[in-house]
Amino acid sequence: MNRRWHAELGWLPGQGVQRDVLIEAEGDRFSAVNVGALWADSPPGTVRLKGLTLPGLANAHSHAFHRALRGITQAGSGTFWTWRERMYQVAGRLEPDSYLALARAAYAEMSLAGITCVGEFHYLHHGPDGVPYADPNAMGRAVLTAAAEAGIRITLLDTCYLAGGLSAGGRSEPLSGPQLRFGDGDADRWAARVEALGPDSGGLLGRYARAGAAIHSVRAVPPGQMHPVVAWTHRYGAPLHAHLSEQRAENQACRAAYGASPAKVLDRAGALGPGSTVVHATHLTERDVQLLGGSRTCACFCPTTEADLADGIGPARALATAGSPLSVGSDSNAVVDLFEEARGIELTQRLATGQRGHFSADELARAATVAGHACLGWPDAGEIAAGGLADLVTVALDTPRLAGTAAATALESVVFAATAADVRNVVSGGRDVVRDGRHLLVPDVPAALSAAIRAVLD
Repeated sequence: MNRRWHAELGWLPGQGVQRDVLIEAEGDRFSAVNVGALWADSPPGTVRLKGLTLPGLANAHSHAFHRALRGITQAGSGTFWTWRERMYQVAGRLEPDSYLALARAAYAEMSLAGITCVGEFHYLHHGPDGVPYADPNAMGRAVLTAAAEAGIRITLLDTCYLAGGLSAGGRSEPLSGPQLRFGDGDADRWAARVEALGPDSGGLLGRYARAGAAIHSVRAVPPGQMHPVVAWTHRYGAPLHAHLSEQRAENQACRAAYGASPAKVLDRAGALGPGSTVVHATHLTERDVQLLGGSRTCACFCPTTEADLADGIGPARALATAGSPLSVGSDSNAVVDLFEEARGIELTQRLATGQRGHFSADELARAATVAGHACLGWPDAGEIAAGGLADLVTVALDTPRLAGTAAATALESVVFAATAADVRNVVSGGRDVVRDGRHLLVPDVPAALSAAIRAVLD
């Protein structure tokens, strides 16, 4: 199906914000983009987009089931580790059907926020007792179905998770309790299970789904078990993600166990490079920064989760300067708002340094669009340009937050003041998913979330 949209304002690669942009698509890809095309001259059937239109946003790091934790982990103070125990309780209750319902509702919330692609860091593999389902990928397939039914493109970052952590002295702990369902025994069995998902030679699982891989962390995957994961990604040209240096305790235990920082351990395993993404990258040495930047490894920041868990503030500017592309993620989904995540990169750097102006609005918007799609294995998305995947997000500029926005600084206003509530229309792969703030595939997203969360928590 051929479609046309007329954007009152559009953010275009290399051109900034432009007025009167006529955007055309054939099927799921843009076919032409013309600046200066007046609305009055638009061909019949053209859809008018009032406000600022951006490429689809890419959520590079999500744990969909964490959406059930929103609010309940704020009762009392606690620590990262007590939060993790509450998370394990929710993880222990999910089955394929309940996970499908929860993930579908969470992804619909993301769509309402302008997200057209999600990277799901997926480690809920087996039954609550660790015994595989009849289909050992039943939980992964539930996530894939959820994304399709919510109208969002997905990279299933199937996660290798083999150990329960590292003790302070560097001893690898066995999986126990709810963690049992995360493990495959060893990395070779992990690879065999992921192979059964049936990716094609390019890693695709369908038109709007892609297989990727993740090393959960150096706490959960011993170095000797990382090589099969890396080899699997090379076989399919698939993205590889890993949690990195989220906690100081992780760094200390890693040094005690392996005599090196987590970044160096990943490097020795061949897990760094342009196809890899490290998530959080909070507590890094200068050598770590140069190692990541020099290898062109992407760094995914999740400022709302990093603040929620009191993780700390990572060296985002230093990493970008060293050569690491930056992306953003909603991680625990305590907040689903990539505008807040993107500006959070700049604002946390200001808090850490006492200085403003580390990143421009253009740089932050790229982290939430083109860089995020690229790190999820969709390099042909994230820009409004001929040949790219036809994803559009239109942000209203007449809301209380954005009223008075000037065209010349519209991107700055959106990046630094918009919220997910300001998103009005979302197109994913040429298909309308959100129109006038209403999800077209999941008609009542709040009700879907409430029902799915109650089913897990009650």
